[in-house]
Parts: sequence; C-alpha cells; structure tokens
Amino acid sequence: MQGVARNFFTLAVVYALCGMALGLHMSISQDHSQMPVHAHTMVAGWLMSAVFAFFYHLFPVARDKTLAKVHFWLTAVSGIGLLVGLFFLLGGNAAIEPVVAMSSMGFYAAMLLFAFIALPTVWKS
Repeated sequence: MQGVARNFFTLAVVYALCGMALGLHMSISQDHSQMPVHAHTMVAGWLMSAVFAFFYHLFPVARDKTLAKVHFWLTAVSGIGLLVGLFFLLGGNAAIEPVVAMSSMGFYAAMLLFAFIALPTVWKS
C-alpha cells in the first residue's frame, strides 16, 4: 500500500482505536451521551477511510493524482474537526456548533470529491 492509500488506511486504524476507546469508556461509565460521536467515528472515520484506502490501493491511477491528496487532506481535517467538535457540542459547549457545521460541509465536500475521482475511474476500468 502506498501514498494516499496508506494514509487513508492509517487514518482508518486511528479512527477505529479512538471509536472503540470511546465505546469502552461509555460502557464502563454507563454514560452513553457521546453515542453519536462513537457512531460517527466508527462509520465516517473507520469505515469510510478504510473504503477510501482500498479504492486507492486497487486503482493506482487514481492514487497518483493530485486530487487524491486533496481528497485525503480534506477528509482528514474536516473529519477530525467534525468528531472533536461534535464531542464538545454534545458535552454542552454550544459555541462549537459553527465548527461542527463547517466540518460537516467539508466532509461532505470530500465525499463529493471522492465521487468525482472514483466514479470515472471504475467506469473506465
């Protein structure tokens, strides 16, 4: 695995570890107020990053494009902003809501970029 495929896979593993740690913390403390953060971390973080990693691994022609690097950084920065912001928002800090909103829009933009990269690639193959 090379380039953005390796970067996305590394990010996926980090998300999985963080999501599982949060899940364990909620279980031990019996406080499940952060369940949306746990779910977003596992699905938007772990699952989506792993799918992106394997796509770029299977299609090196897409991996080597500059847009793939933009996709990685937009996904990483907006995803981390979304999850950290959501954690604090659910913890009672309403002032962080603009960060959550901007990060959500960035994460959606990253998915649109992935569609722009991936769909032509798989239809050409």
